[in-house]
Amino acid sequence: MNFLQRLRHIQRKNNSLLCIGLDTVPTKVPESLYRWENPQYEFNRRIIDATKDLVCAYKLNIAFYESVGEHGWYTVHQTLARIPEEIITIGDGKRGDISSSAEHQAHSLCYDWEFSATTVSPYMGKDSIEPFIRRKDQCAFVVALTSNPGAKDFQYLTVKGKPLYARVVETARKWNTRGNIGLVVGATRPKELQHIRKLAPAMPILIPGIGAQKGNLEASVRYGCDARGELAIINIGRGIIYSSTGDDFAEKARVLAMNYRDQINTYREKHYR
Repeated sequence: MNFLQRLRHIQRKNNSLLCIGLDTVPTKVPESLYRWENPQYEFNRRIIDATKDLVCAYKLNIAFYESVGEHGWYTVHQTLARIPEEIITIGDGKRGDISSSAEHQAHSLCYDWEFSATTVSPYMGKDSIEPFIRRKDQCAFVVALTSNPGAKDFQYLTVKGKPLYARVVETARKWNTRGNIGLVVGATRPKELQHIRKLAPAMPILIPGIGAQKGNLEASVRYGCDARGELAIINIGRGIIYSSTGDDFAEKARVLAMNYRDQINTYREKHYR
């Protein structure tokens, strides 16, 4: 299956657009996990085991693993091995350098760790993301419009009468000859998300910013999905994985994940069915 087929398959099987962000900080896991050889992985393992039937994807922000040194490299491998094969895995590294450097970046994310998808920066052009889109079963999510306050520094600048983020979307759509490029659009930008979905009606959109960043969940569903009510991947990290500081963290995470999944599906019913 190509990437879009894989994504539609798992979204339908689990009836879910939910992606859980495994942005695990070792110092934030319950103290009881410190008796394990790798507390960061043990935390991830329990979250995965408790929620794998409720999600379409898991996203690992690579910075949370790189920051703990070489041990983090093994933690990523262990975590990916625990995730069922049909669930989409996203390596959130926002890579994108000159082609020679991008080759090595892609080797790590796409061939060593073998994520289903990656996040990439478009600033250096197509040759900087080409190594990430060679396999049709893998996707590169191009950063289009982010949820942080600093997004306004560059992403809204006018370029030939259009905001820069719209130019990025239009260009990414032209690059998408293999059908395996997606977009990253923050949930705190619902008006712009609606505009972007109109510009790219058939591309998958990764939508971070729900939960701790207070993005609009209903708008993310309404404007982020394609015409079938699919292809939006709604990421929630801290709002789920840190639902409890006690030993019941996995059980509490499952309850929250189920609530989010069901709420998302309520909005899908409202706007698409």
